Amino acid sequence: MPVRAKLAAAWTGFMFLYLYVDYLALYKPGFVDDIRAGIVHEFDAGPTFVAVALTLMAIPILMILLSATLPARVNRGINLVVATLYIPVSMFNAVGESWTYFYFYGLSIGLEVLFLAFILRSAWTWPRRIAPPVTLAAGLDSEPLRRPQQT
Repeated sequence: MPVRAKLAAAWTGFMFLYLYVDYLALYKPGFVDDIRAGIVHEFDAGPTFVAVALTLMAIPILMILLSATLPARVNRGINLVVATLYIPVSMFNAVGESWTYFYFYGLSIGLEVLFLAFILRSAWTWPRRIAPPVTLAAGLDSEPLRRPQQT
């Protein structure tokens, strides 16, 4: 499987997990009441919080597209940087949470970090060989056209 496809799939999995952890947190007793009161995880749920939350979700979504389309060298670098930055972001989700939800946050953060570790490993070990250029006369699934023998 091409590295680009692996990275895009891993970012997709990470993004869904990231989204569903936030969604499932809504089921915690009192969470919706706190949202109605304008508080989310001890933060004021104003425009700044909403903008930061959107940014934190938009980056993994954007990484799906970038992983599938960017040139290899740039792709490798951006995946290494973004995945590294998201490890502490993922771990921050458990700050201030009660031990009652240890399993929920432990499992979710553990899975998010596993996705990020896979992304880091895939990007770090991306083959650095340069493939020979494909001529216009040859397709990817066929042999190159041969010149007629000179007589």
